[in-house]
Amino acid sequence: MMEIKIITNRITLAEVKQIAADSYGDMVKAVVDIERGIIAIGGEWHADAESALLENGSTQTNLWGINIYPDKSPDGMIAFVSLINIRPRQNNRGMEIQDPFIKNKITAIVNKLISI
Repeated sequence: MMEIKIITNRITLAEVKQIAADSYGDMVKAVVDIERGIIAIGGEWHADAESALLENGSTQTNLWGINIYPDKSPDGMIAFVSLINIRPRQNNRGMEIQDPFIKNKITAIVNKLISI
């Protein structure tokens, strides 16, 4: 099983690139807790990182899955797509996050915790 790291303090883009290299090569799966402002990064599935955050005290409604492409430009580095994002009760019926407010919050958290 691929390691999952819960990011609460700033890490470097080089560290993210290493985690990506150890998993999918050019991409790493991550789950962001938009309430607590933390990220679980790594794992084979978004659900793995989601479970790690739930065990760490997060609430499921605050968790959103993304993919991080560390070699892309800062504007294209985040893909807001994951199976865990399918939430009809939260008005998100597809894998991609629809709410611009949630996307902006995720982007701010990623920019705060990953130094580009």
